Amino acid sequence: MKKGLLQLILLLSLAGLCTGGFLLGWHVTQLPFNETNAALNKNGYSFTLNFLIPGGTFLDDNATIGDVIRIKLTETGSPFDKLLRAVSDRIPPVYKYLGDILLFFFWTLCFLSFLRVFTLMGYGRAFRISLLFGGITYYFMPDLSPGAGDDVVFLLFPILIILIRFYLVRKNRACLSG
Repeated sequence: MKKGLLQLILLLSLAGLCTGGFLLGWHVTQLPFNETNAALNKNGYSFTLNFLIPGGTFLDDNATIGDVIRIKLTETGSPFDKLLRAVSDRIPPVYKYLGDILLFFFWTLCFLSFLRVFTLMGYGRAFRISLLFGGITYYFMPDLSPGAGDDVVFLLFPILIILIRFYLVRKNRACLSG
């Protein structure tokens, strides 16, 4: 009885904490942006809202913090991604794809080394898993080629190898048993 009551109290406390956090966040996003940021800057607080101000966008006095956050989130890409896009426009396509392949195999080699050192996997299984992990890592990292086409290729390539291996093992077991 005491254990159930304690769990109920903990769950209610957690629900109250989550609800309070949600309501506090909703209230903060409804505050006027310009007045709040000016007050934070005037009082010399170390945390201000200056990092939220989107470049080249006019903010009127009616803009709330939530509006500014929405504008900031609609910008495409991170600053690193924008810099990489600007640099990759100057690189010939052949070298872009070569760089993408090298980046993919770099992550594959990192995972292969990790799996071989810290697990007892054989080379074949570790190589297939490291190819998959390298493709997943490559998918989520900025690369030299714009678009998702190369990302999908580097994901489907290891999946195809794993499926072919799965098919060959099943076919071999069927031949041996039947």
